[in-house]
Amino acid sequence: MSNEGTVFDIQRFSVHDGPGIRTLVFLKGCSLKCEWCANPESQAVTPELLFDPARCIACENCLILCTHGALHKEGQRILIEKERCIGCGACAEKCYAEARVLKGRQMTVEAVVAEVLKDEAFYADSGGGVTLSGGEPLDQPGFSECLLKACKNLALHTAVETAGHVSWSVFEKIIPFTDLFLFDIKHTDPDKLKKFTKGDAARILHNLKKLVMRTKPIIVRTPVIPGFNDSPGEIQKIARLVKSLGIKELHLLPYHRYGQSKYGQMGRKYVFQGPQQVAAERMLALQETASREGLKIQVGG
Repeated sequence: MSNEGTVFDIQRFSVHDGPGIRTLVFLKGCSLKCEWCANPESQAVTPELLFDPARCIACENCLILCTHGALHKEGQRILIEKERCIGCGACAEKCYAEARVLKGRQMTVEAVVAEVLKDEAFYADSGGGVTLSGGEPLDQPGFSECLLKACKNLALHTAVETAGHVSWSVFEKIIPFTDLFLFDIKHTDPDKLKKFTKGDAARILHNLKKLVMRTKPIIVRTPVIPGFNDSPGEIQKIARLVKSLGIKELHLLPYHRYGQSKYGQMGRKYVFQGPQQVAAERMLALQETASREGLKIQVGG
């Protein structure tokens, strides 16, 4: 186990990603790297710097604070040489316009639990608790295990959101401390999954099948992505897979592009093509398709 990990956000008083009122702890690191990822800042385990030029007021504090020669001024613009940037975040500390923001910070289990307990009063009445999300929280296995154990020692309800793309040994270590798994199934076609992500469908399905045998509560979640898995045929295949495993609940999560601007702020290109979001009537039709398999279907997390 590890007492320290990299966190990129803690979202309090959430009503998604598990029952009741919850605190969501977002850990950095994800091996899937889906083309449509809404949180690209979550993919690398290390902290990363985001820069929004529209907010920059050219105060030059960042030039003074950067000791690695990663920043230089060109006309009225301040540019970054990414190969020199070590992600220390010094330039973001006194960026009063918040044009530069460091995503990711090292936190101890004790520090995270202290944040979680700020919402403790709401958990008992609502049946809520803490959810580990990401990224892929199980890409920091030791920290996730230690954090989940600490929460269970405080009698908190725990949930883990995972794409299942890790070794089974990781699951074995966290199962005793996890009350609910929110398990992503993105596609039933291994080739299609591989084309749009770095995922191994066989590995994911293997882990899901073994997890079912451990009798832990599982909700399967499918992000509905235009041109990838938003056909009635594919949603029906996913629903039938879920039913065949004895899982009772499937959540369909509508695609959106709210995170697209982050790619530019990270110096990356958003390569996934498609509409801004899935139309509400299409989501309703897919919900009806999946419901025919006798599952409890929910749109949204």
